[in-house]
Amino acid sequence: MMRFFSARCNSVARLDGKTAVITGANTGIGKCTAKDFFERGARVILACRNEGKGQQALTDIQESCGGRENVGYLKLMHLDLSSLKSVRAFAAKVIDSENKIDLLINNAGVMMCPESRTEDGFEMQFGTNHLGHFLLTLLLLPKICQSVPARIVNVSSVAHCVPSSIDLSDLNWNSRPYSAIGAYQQSKLANVLFTKELARKLKENNIENVTVYSLHPGIIKTELGRHLRLRWLWSIVGKFLLKNPEQGAQTQIYCAVDENCASESGLYYSDCKVAQPSTLARNEEIAKKLWDESLKLVGFEEIYCFQELKSISIGSNF
Repeated sequence: MMRFFSARCNSVARLDGKTAVITGANTGIGKCTAKDFFERGARVILACRNEGKGQQALTDIQESCGGRENVGYLKLMHLDLSSLKSVRAFAAKVIDSENKIDLLINNAGVMMCPESRTEDGFEMQFGTNHLGHFLLTLLLLPKICQSVPARIVNVSSVAHCVPSSIDLSDLNWNSRPYSAIGAYQQSKLANVLFTKELARKLKENNIENVTVYSLHPGIIKTELGRHLRLRWLWSIVGKFLLKNPEQGAQTQIYCAVDENCASESGLYYSDCKVAQPSTLARNEEIAKKLWDESLKLVGFEEIYCFQELKSISIGSNF
């Protein structure tokens, strides 16, 4: 059934010799993206919290491409974005085992879950959707910068448009009444602000050919909707309005491979084209403050120093 607003990435670009890391690649749009990259010849690292589901996804992709020529390679690695220890361990293994990282797709996420905390005490949605990916990106950035041209794709949501403000003094909902939807919207806003500030810092430090993108994949019928109260209504509406995972993956595939956006960075996309994020998401001062606060929350006291050799000088507290 045709859904509204289901643009497709029409690029036939190959990814032979490229290495891609995809978080949450065991299901939904992450799995579809992994399959697409595999078909294009990439070495794809499926970064998954649930290794059982990750292995099943790997097997599914291989079997669905059985008999096809010029496919890539799939590798499963454990990553729990709700644990900074797991993020650090994953990043260390990737840096040690991989010669390059051409594509980082920060796709995994949780949506409107009941109030809970990550292993490190962060509100679950902010900690997983933003802080986990924030730390992962910065840990992998030296390797990414040595693999140019390279792209970093952050999956956000149109939900980022709803907040009229962001409480930088209470990002983890310690002092205010918890709102599952409010926390989700905040985490998606953080994805867009992070993209904007990372792109600015790369440009400021004359690091070329590393481009950064944020996007709204569309409203998709995936496992993310499992916490919605009116799931029956969600399933009925979904027949007409919701994208399936393959359709939902198209914009992040576009940002990762399409030639048209190769020189664009720090922008926000929807349906395989540039879109306008919210006014708040375009606020450079807030983006800088969120960056600084995020550094503190994940355990860093100093801003990273970008080197001429297109790598990052990482402090001893790593």
